[in-house]
Amino acid sequence: MELEKLINNDLKEAMKAKDKRKLEALRAIKAALLLEKTGKDVAEGEIPETVELKLLQKLVKQRKESALLYREQNRAELAEEEEYQASIIEKYLPEQMPIEEVKALIGNIITETGASTMKDMGRVMGMATKQLAGKADNKTISTIVRELLS
Repeated sequence: MELEKLINNDLKEAMKAKDKRKLEALRAIKAALLLEKTGKDVAEGEIPETVELKLLQKLVKQRKESALLYREQNRAELAEEEEYQASIIEKYLPEQMPIEEVKALIGNIITETGASTMKDMGRVMGMATKQLAGKADNKTISTIVRELLS
């Protein structure tokens, strides 16, 4: 719920400042939150913080993938817009952990579970994604797990 209040306040500020680019990104977040509120996972209109984090990460991932596609098609102006929106959305995510810390944490998980081969990747990924929720994206986690297990 805190995220929703924060987004609403920032929306008002962006409207006052007539910042159309920022408004577009904030409205995308608000729309996604409203859609999530009507979903079956939400009780009494309250969105759990973990769901909010996943939602924001999904929005950032979508923007980055779109920007990559636009760059491949030589549409720099559209790619820049998507990257700008991703940067606005990322401001609402918790700060990402440095890769060295992520590697250390995953190394500890591998030691705890006794994982040694790629067959154990699912078990390691399950624990790592729970512990690193919002602190690192799953693509980074997956890359590091593969690196450490191979």
